[in-house]
Amino acid sequence: MKRLIAAAVLAALAACVVFYLMFVGPRMKVQPHVLTYQLAMPGTPAGAVPVADPFPAPLTAEGAAAMINPLPPTAQNVERGRIYYGYYCAFCHGAAGDGRGPVAESYDPEPPDLRAPAVQSLPDGRLLYVSLTGVGHSPVLERVVPEDARWPIVLYVRHIGTAAAARP
Repeated sequence: MKRLIAAAVLAALAACVVFYLMFVGPRMKVQPHVLTYQLAMPGTPAGAVPVADPFPAPLTAEGAAAMINPLPPTAQNVERGRIYYGYYCAFCHGAAGDGRGPVAESYDPEPPDLRAPAVQSLPDGRLLYVSLTGVGHSPVLERVVPEDARWPIVLYVRHIGTAAAARP
């Protein structure tokens, strides 16, 4: 009989511990409640060395006007531009640069034909600036297209314009 009472007391005690841990327990009750906006940024540690901003200063129209494509229009650079164009531009401007990409109709105004004389007559820097910040691009492409892909894309846009002009 004593064993039965001891087992019942032990079972009741175990049930109480389980109940406490499940419903009252220390889980969320002991955590500090601090909202993000209540936190203060720690100061810069002594001896810290500043590093370059990972995002370069935005390209301006005035700064772009003086820019000249530093890459020669070699077959290798144009091919690199074709690859980057496929990554960043073809969905809107189409594989041929005609402004008829898979998502082109969702934009207002629709993407321009990159083979058009109005686009091809832009200086290199202006073409780069418009390709990064033009209608439908702001402010995304300036942050998305890496700097090493920009000039090859300009070369490729020039290439598809030249190829279109050579066709009868």
